[in-house]
Amino acid sequence: TWFSSGLWPFFTLGWPEKTNELDFFYPTNVLVTGYDIIFFWVARMIFFGIEMMGEIPYAFVSIHGIVRDSLGRKMSKSLNNGIDPLEVIDKFGADALRFSLAAGSAPGADMRFYWEKVESARNFCNKIWNASRFVMMNLEGATIDSELKSMDISDKWILTKMDRLIEKVTDNLEKFEFGLAAGNAYDFAWSEFCDWYIEMAKPRLYGDNEADKATANGVLVTVLTTILKLLHPLMPFITEEIYLSLPNADATIMTSEWPKSSRYAYGDETAAMESVMELIRQIRNIRAEMNVGPGKKAKLLLKTSGEKKAQLKACEAYLIKLAYASDIAFIESDMDIPKNAVSVVAEIAECFMPLGDLIDIEKEIERLEKELAETDGEIKRCAGKLANKGFTDKAPEAVIKAEEEKLAKYTEMKQKIGDRLAALKER
Repeated sequence: TWFSSGLWPFFTLGWPEKTNELDFFYPTNVLVTGYDIIFFWVARMIFFGIEMMGEIPYAFVSIHGIVRDSLGRKMSKSLNNGIDPLEVIDKFGADALRFSLAAGSAPGADMRFYWEKVESARNFCNKIWNASRFVMMNLEGATIDSELKSMDISDKWILTKMDRLIEKVTDNLEKFEFGLAAGNAYDFAWSEFCDWYIEMAKPRLYGDNEADKATANGVLVTVLTTILKLLHPLMPFITEEIYLSLPNADATIMTSEWPKSSRYAYGDETAAMESVMELIRQIRNIRAEMNVGPGKKAKLLLKTSGEKKAQLKACEAYLIKLAYASDIAFIESDMDIPKNAVSVVAEIAECFMPLGDLIDIEKEIERLEKELAETDGEIKRCAGKLANKGFTDKAPEAVIKAEEEKLAKYTEMKQKIGDRLAALKER
């Protein structure tokens, strides 16, 4: 059987006759197969192709592993541990099954089948569907600025991140790294687009400035269209359904142009936006630690200066919405810090929140002391690395510079945390 199967690449196309099919389809591009038949089938097709056709039958062989059961056993009739794909599709959908298998794959490595993974992939499909409904709901009767004339910092951030994603996913797929492609697309779509950018766009979408609204709609459509195209090889059905509902869609997503990168490169704005996002995360974490719900608004007092202050001012609307702030004010000195205030020390600014009875001073001192110890640990790690001659002699200059910048950042953070601790203990 395996011997005769070696004839498959050309015998099925009419060989030994010189047919149009044989001329068009031989050689082909990619063979996808499991590692268990490399010798039985793959090698024999190559032998026969060289002997009978004068050239190998395909340019690449993508070798995947075997899907095993949750215990790592090969699926077999004797163990009765096989999974019927139609049963999975009936319960969670074809896209969820396909994406869960792609997301868990690595070239040549076996993978275990878990129903929970398919359910997680189904949830991701739902996330994309709901985000798309939100975008299309806001497009009804609205103007879309496809030229993106009046972008703000959040628009430039998401478009730059989208550009980087295109490069990553394209490179992953060209190298047959389907698991990495799925992971990169998942992280961007779920976190950066759905959890962050859509929330940032809402104040403008619900505001009165028509130009800002049109730009936000334009960015939403641009990014969503790109996400759908990048996900299409992994989730073909839902992406096609959504794509055909978008403005200026082609007849089908399958024949639309693959996204191109190098269109957006706003490095400074992206770095600034991510610094603000890190501050928001820290504020949320502190509130969560203190069991302060989103409904309880707090005034944010920000201590920073220069360019960082300008960046924060450009993001005030996002801070108010995403950090659950009632108001934002900038302070110049520690004298302006109210008593019983909880603090957050981020690279872009120190933030103080007067939460009144919601804060326990002793617990805040305990938290800051823990943070100080962690910062001390990072300083020792960076300093130790830079003092290691083996590291400084062999590491690239960019890596050494990155460690020096980390050391400077943690040293500055330590000073700020120490100052805040001293101020709290005096009260």
